[in-house]
Amino acid sequence: MAGKKNPWGGSSGGSSNGNNGGGGDGGPSGEGSGGSDGPRNPWLPGGGTDAGKRRSASIEDIFKNRGPEGPRRGGGTGGPGFRFPEGPGGRSLAPVLTVGVLVIGILLSSLHLVDPKEKAVVKTFGEYSRTLDSGLHLTAPYPIQTVDIEDVEGVRAVNIPTSGENAKLILTGDQNLVDLSYIVRWRINDLADFKFQLAEPIETVSEVAEAAMRASVAEKTLDETFTGAGRAEIQQSVRERMQATLDAYRSGIQVVGVEIAKADPPSEVVDAFRDVSVAEQNADASRNQARGYAQQTIAGAEGEAEAFDKVYEQYALAPEVTRQRLYYETMERVLAQTDKTILEAEGVTPYLPLPELRRRAAPAQGAQITVQPNQTQQGQ
Repeated sequence: MAGKKNPWGGSSGGSSNGNNGGGGDGGPSGEGSGGSDGPRNPWLPGGGTDAGKRRSASIEDIFKNRGPEGPRRGGGTGGPGFRFPEGPGGRSLAPVLTVGVLVIGILLSSLHLVDPKEKAVVKTFGEYSRTLDSGLHLTAPYPIQTVDIEDVEGVRAVNIPTSGENAKLILTGDQNLVDLSYIVRWRINDLADFKFQLAEPIETVSEVAEAAMRASVAEKTLDETFTGAGRAEIQQSVRERMQATLDAYRSGIQVVGVEIAKADPPSEVVDAFRDVSVAEQNADASRNQARGYAQQTIAGAEGEAEAFDKVYEQYALAPEVTRQRLYYETMERVLAQTDKTILEAEGVTPYLPLPELRRRAAPAQGAQITVQPNQTQQGQ
């Protein structure tokens, strides 16, 4: 390989002899190195010579916005070469801008606007300090003081059981199970107690409601839980029990109302309960029918008694005349339905019952009419 050129400078094999009687031919630049300088990097300026050697940037150059070749120019905002605007006299505006940002942040964290339906609690280093009503208020900046704003006028609701949860089976006073779904509506009464007395206010409301419902249903029968009056009593009892328990906890919660949304028998025995319900409805219908008949009979008897009382009043005024009148009216009703004729004395012309004679003659005429065709046929 003697005499071959080395692309990195010098001749291969360490030979200094070159063509044209000169030193070893150089690299792409064509400059001879004589092989004394060692290998050259063609990717560095100057082919790797001392005059054109390139060094890597140091950490000091990066922070000074300088490269190995000198200061960098150009670049957008925030990029290389970015500088804060300068004020009069060449002073930097960076301190002024920093102070302005800090002042704006302090103002934003110190001013608090509370709506008319809201209240706020102020905490100083995490400890309760005071309660703020509606309006614009000034506090110490964050993180010295923090403010929590809550709606204290709005009514919130808790559904029990929640969606996806298993049915809540509750034992009644007559040892039956009922599947109840109900809604508890509540609002914040004392914001400080609500924030600092209970760790989980919503879960506490749900658990207290379930305990109060079980205690109230245990005092009622199964039929009472299905009826409107029984439900109203249960709802009122649950609300009172919940309020007493939450007040004992100093929860700052006011129970607005409890509403039973569904009261059904367990799904395993729902068919049997339906049959019982149908039988009870039929029994109620029969009882209502019997009551109607009884009321009708009693009303008729009372009417007859009232009519009798009126007749008796007239009888008391003229007993003889009233007695004869009653006798005649009674005999008219009785004799109107008979065919008998009564003669009281001799020499009295007998009564000829013409209506009765006409009634008896009518069948005879009908029989004669039916026989005549047969007689005509026999004569022919």
